[in-house]
Amino acid sequence: MRDSRPPDIHENETPATHVEPVPGQPAALADLGTERALLVADYHAGYEAGLRYERGVDVPSHAPERRDRLSSLIERTDPDRLVVLGDLMHSIVDPGGAERGELEVLFESEPLRSLDVTIVKGNHDGVIETWLEPADGAAPSTDSQTGSLTIVSGDGIALGPDDSERSVGVCHGHTWPSRAVLDSSVVCLGHEHPCVRLEDEVGGSRVERVWLRGRLDPDPFRDHFGTTLPWLADDSRAEPPQIIVLPAFNELVGGTWVNLPEQSFLSPFLPDGLADGEAYLLDGTRLGPYESV
Repeated sequence: MRDSRPPDIHENETPATHVEPVPGQPAALADLGTERALLVADYHAGYEAGLRYERGVDVPSHAPERRDRLSSLIERTDPDRLVVLGDLMHSIVDPGGAERGELEVLFESEPLRSLDVTIVKGNHDGVIETWLEPADGAAPSTDSQTGSLTIVSGDGIALGPDDSERSVGVCHGHTWPSRAVLDSSVVCLGHEHPCVRLEDEVGGSRVERVWLRGRLDPDPFRDHFGTTLPWLADDSRAEPPQIIVLPAFNELVGGTWVNLPEQSFLSPFLPDGLADGEAYLLDGTRLGPYESV
C-alpha cells in the first residue's frame, strides 16, 4: 500500500505545484500523471574516499547509512521511478574501487534493484554511463523484478505528459537547462547544496540544509536563449516556470550558504534566475526570502 502523499511545504496555502517535498527528508515526490517519481540530488557516493584523496581527511565510510536512508525513503514513498538530479557519484573522473563498489551494491540492493531509475548527469558523474549501464549489444534483462536505468545529460529532460502544465523539468544545475526543461511547469535541480547559517541570541550558530523555491526570472534566460519560449517574450503574459532547488542528499558535502551575501552561487543562472526565492527547512518550516534569513 502506498503511503498518503506528504503535505505541501507551504502550510495553510493552496498547493502551488505537483512537486512536493517528503517531510523531514532531502527528497521530493513529483506527480507526473501516469507515475510518481522520487527526486533526490547530490548523493555523492564515495565522498569519504574523495576527502582522503583531495584533502587528506580520514572519515569512515557512510556508504551503508546512505544506502539505508535511500532504501527506507523508497519503501516509505513507494514511487514508480527514482530520479537522481546529478552527482550520484563524487569522483569527477572514473570512480575508484570504494566508490564504484558503493554504487554497485546500491543498484543491486532492494528496493532499488526493482525500480526504474533516471540519472541526470552532474559535473561529478564523469563517464558514469560507460560502466553503470549495460554494454552496447548486451541482452536486456528478462527479470521482471529488475527496473530500467536511463542516464541523460546534465542539461536535463522533461518528465511527465507533453502538456507543459503538468510536466516537470529536471536538470543538475551546473550548466544551462535544456529548452525542454525550461518549457516545463516546474524546474527541479540540485548542484547548489543550499544551506543557511542560523545564529541564536547568544552567538551560537548552526548550518541547516534548505530548499529554495520561487519562479524563474526571465531576464538571464532571455539573454541566453532569446525569446524561443513563450514566457521569454518581452511582451509575454505567460507565467514563468516554478523553480525548486533540492538540498543535497549527502549531509556531509556542505554547500552554498544562501543567506550570506559574501557567498557566491555555483549555478550559472543563480541567483539571478531565481525570482521571489524563499528558503524552507527540511521539516517544512518556512524561513521566508532566503537573502534575509
